[in-house]
Order: sequence, then structure tokens, then C-alpha cells
Amino acid sequence: MQKSAPPSASNLHNLNWDDLRYFLEVARTQRASGAAKRLGVDYTTVARRVRALEDALGTLLFDKSRSGGFILTAEGQRLLAYVDAMETTVQSATEHIANSGHALSGHVRVGCTEGFGCFFLAPQLARFQDMHRQISIDLLPVPHFVSLSKREADIAVTLERPEHGQTVYTKLCDYRLRLYATREYLEQHEPVHRVEDLRTHRFASYIDDLAFSYELLYLDRAIPGAVSNWRSTSVIAQYHAALQGRALAILPCFMAAQDTRLEAVLADEIVVTRAFYLSCREDLRKLKRITAVWDFLRTVAELNHPLLMGETREMLWSETARP
Repeated sequence: MQKSAPPSASNLHNLNWDDLRYFLEVARTQRASGAAKRLGVDYTTVARRVRALEDALGTLLFDKSRSGGFILTAEGQRLLAYVDAMETTVQSATEHIANSGHALSGHVRVGCTEGFGCFFLAPQLARFQDMHRQISIDLLPVPHFVSLSKREADIAVTLERPEHGQTVYTKLCDYRLRLYATREYLEQHEPVHRVEDLRTHRFASYIDDLAFSYELLYLDRAIPGAVSNWRSTSVIAQYHAALQGRALAILPCFMAAQDTRLEAVLADEIVVTRAFYLSCREDLRKLKRITAVWDFLRTVAELNHPLLMGETREMLWSETARP
């Protein structure tokens, strides 16, 4: 492959710094189409701005292929580190100046697991926004991991402790899962007095080879020999399957305990305990809006320890984050 010519002084002088935003989004999504969607422009605009940046710098920033998308070259990797740091510096400076003497403001994107996001974080963060109207919230409750390094989220709530990257994290909370069924199901099927009785029952569960975390594969460990003929990648789908009264499901207590249509089965015998971890990029942690959301999530998780551990059906609300 022929190397690009080195950048001239005139090219560098005329470098359009706005092109770096396009470069950053392409680097994170690895697709010009994905970057275009996030930037609100068309594909050709993104491709043109990236080419202009490469011409100005006199080097290739991406290796492009139909299957692999836009893959950073060694030069692109080096540039990414600088541009990423620039973005964070601008965000910090903007926040410091704009918020001097004013209420907290800005945008925070929170990525999380699907069930916790929909059944716990969604109502809690709605209350948070009532308290901080100048902070806009994006909530991403998805059945897969979100990437902090690619800026898919500013804060992440995950099942597993982060092990690499420039992130800060803390354990957010423990939570429990139990086996649940509707009263109608229990009345219409063989009675369950012990774990062995469950061998004749049907379960809704995860698709083993598509589960995004090993921590989700708890059915066989909790109930040896359990048979599942209804499976999904979504815990919410499993929840709705259980509500139909045709199967049992192991569900988080923060989800199922709030629904009086569901009853815990062998509540003292079938108990699964897992943990959530709270993390964000190290360079974002001190931003005021990030700190406000971070502290709020820790507060409401601690306040709702009884719900998360299946000791109550009631969700509690915090007033401590009120400005």
C-alpha cells in the first residue's frame, strides 16, 4: 500500500478541527453509516470529512473493508488518544464555565442490563430528572454489554466487575433472584414442596449460547435437571412468559416482587445472589453531572436494599438528590 505524503505546513494550518468529531465517531462505531446516524448527517458527509482529515495530516487513519468496516491504523490509534483527551478537556472546561454559579446541566448516558434498567433505573432516573431538570438522561437498558471506551455510555451498570481499561468502578449492590410463578400456574400443576418436585415442570430461561454473561446461566445450577422449552435472550420476555401462567422463571426480585401476580416458589431454597457494578471512564468521573448521577444511583441502590434482596415488594424514592 502506498503511503500518503507527509502533511505540509499549509495543510496543518488549514486543518478543520471539526473534522476530528467525525473521525472520533467513525473510530468508535467503526462504520461511517453508524457515525452519520450519531452525528445527524449523511454517509457521504462523514466519508468526505474523514478523507479531508487524512489529506490534511498526510496519513491514512483507517483501513477500510466491506466486512470489517473502518479499522484504525497505527496512526489512527495514536490520533484517537489525543482527540479523545481533547473531547474530555473541552467537556470539562465547558461544564466548569457554563455551570459556574448555576444549576447542574448537561447530558448523561447510562448503559445497563435490560431488567435493571427498565424496572429499577427507569423510574428512579425519572425522579432524578425532576430534581435536576437541566441534566438530560439517555437510558440504555440492553441485553448486552455497553462500551465505555467507545462512548456508548458515560456510566455503566454491569453484572461483571470491569477488569481493564481506564475506568473507575465500585460495587453498586447485591441483588437476589428467586423462582416465580403465577397462582394459576401453581394451582393447575403438580404441587411443589421441594426442589426435586420441579423436574416435571417447565421453565422460561436464557438461550445458553447467546447469553452475554456467564452470570446469567443460573438455571441449571439452581435447579439441576431443569428443562426449558421456552428460551429468550431477554429477561423481560421471560418475565412475560411467566405471567402467562404456563412456565416458571428465575427472575430478579426487584422485577418480580413488585408484581403481585407472581409468587416466589421455594423462596428459602431457590435463591440466586448476584451483584451489579457501577463504572465510568476515569477522565469523566469528576464531571459534575456524572458525579450527580453516580451519587444518586448509589443512594437509591442502598435505600432499596430490601427490594433488591427480595425482602419487600415496595420501591423507595430518595429526596437526598434534590438541589
